Amino acid sequence: MNRLNSKIALITGAGAGIGAQIARRFKEEGAKIIINDVRIDAAENMAREVDGSAIAADVSDSSAVRSMFERVNEEFGRLDILVNNAGIAFDGNTEEQTRRLTEVPLQQMAELQAGGPIETHADVTVEVTDEQWHRMLGIHLNGTFFCSREALKIMNPQMSGCIINMGSIMGTTGGVAPHYCAAKAGIMGFTRSLAREVVTRGIRVNALAPGFIDTELVEPFGDARRLIEAQTPMLRFGDTDDIAWPAVYLASDEAKFMTGQVISPNGGFVMSQ
Repeated sequence: MNRLNSKIALITGAGAGIGAQIARRFKEEGAKIIINDVRIDAAENMAREVDGSAIAADVSDSSAVRSMFERVNEEFGRLDILVNNAGIAFDGNTEEQTRRLTEVPLQQMAELQAGGPIETHADVTVEVTDEQWHRMLGIHLNGTFFCSREALKIMNPQMSGCIINMGSIMGTTGGVAPHYCAAKAGIMGFTRSLAREVVTRGIRVNALAPGFIDTELVEPFGDARRLIEAQTPMLRFGDTDDIAWPAVYLASDEAKFMTGQVISPNGGFVMSQ
């Protein structure tokens, strides 16, 4: 308890899922919570639960982000913790994306076992539209940059602060969503660069790179879930606390010698980040 006592924490995309659980754990540890979500009803509901404040803003919109942080500065006068959690997993045809997660690799294995050649292909990149590419990078990578830039306008004069970015194992291993993987890899590179830049001001920047976590974002996986669980040494998806508690650690003074690092709770799916 009280590991984050009196800290002001803004968590983006915290209306549900991992962000919401981070908010709950931060609250238990004594932080004052600001909930951001693109959906005002979700933000307000979560803010009531954690006795915090709600701000609706699309993190891919730099003007909206600027207004959000101006409001934070006006209402609180400081910002100690920023968690760049907002993101999306699937876009477009979820049925087709699920097929690529399950049927395509199984069919490829069957073709190999039959002596080949492989005749079934994922063909994701050639079908990703400009809109899908820009939207995915806009929310994840641009949003992380926009929010970090505005947060630093508050943190820099304080000579203190903590930024936690949300990467993914897909940013390291790749996967069947090239735009998602590119965004997450970019976030982890940005994390390291920013950490070097702002360390002289006493600001720490780290990232979490979750594996497969049981939230609404993975509901479209369907039968792919069993295949992913079979490839995970712990044989299960993680739960939101598996990410929330590492976030508490990174935000606390227990991690005072941690910056530019990527912590990856993933059940053993990836053993090197």
